[in-house]
Amino acid sequence: MSYTVALTGGIGSGKTTIANAFAARGVDIVDADIIARQVVEPGQPALKAIQERFGAAVIRPDGSLDRAALRQRIFSSAQEKAWLNALLHPLIHSETRRQLALTRSVWCLWVVPLLVENNLQQLADRVLVVDVDRETQLARTMSRDHISREQAEHILAAQATREARLAVADDIIDNGGTPDDVVAKVARLDQRYRQLAGATDQD
Repeated sequence: MSYTVALTGGIGSGKTTIANAFAARGVDIVDADIIARQVVEPGQPALKAIQERFGAAVIRPDGSLDRAALRQRIFSSAQEKAWLNALLHPLIHSETRRQLALTRSVWCLWVVPLLVENNLQQLADRVLVVDVDRETQLARTMSRDHISREQAEHILAAQATREARLAVADDIIDNGGTPDDVVAKVARLDQRYRQLAGATDQD
C-alpha cells in the first residue's frame, strides 16, 4: 500500500477539484463517496437489505437506490440511521482497504468527506484539509445543488465544524482562489508528499 494522505473538507470546499488536480499528476485516488455508491449498486447485497428494510419506495424504477427517498426515511429517525450506518460502514471500510492496498503510485490520496465525523484520521499517514470560508461553502453548495440557503446551512450544521477539521490537519489548502492557484498549491504538496513517501520507504 502506498503512503496515504487523507483529503477532507466541508461541503462546497472543492474536494473533487483538488482530487482531480492530484490525479492529473499521476496520484492514485481512492474516494469514499464513490465507494459508498458502489456498495449499494443494483445486485449488491446491501441494496437488497435496504429494500427489505425500507420497501420499494426507496428504489428507483431502474432498480437503483433512490438516495433522496432514503434520506427522507432516515432523516427523522436516529434508529433507522444507525441501522443503515451499521450496514454500510463495514462494507465501505472493507472496500476502501482493498482499493488502498491496490494503489501503485508513490503516494495515494484517500478522499474522505466524513473523516473527522467518523474519527478516521489515524488510518492515514497524513491529513490534508481543503479549506474555504463559510460564505463560499454556502454559495457553492446552493449553486451546485440548486437548494436554498436554509437547506445549505442545515447541511453545514450537520457536518464537523471548520475548526474541528483544521485541528486534525497536517496540511491545509486554501481553495478560495482561482483554478490556477489550485494547480500551483497541488504541485507543491505533491512534491512534499513524494519526499515524505520516499523517506518512509527508507525507514
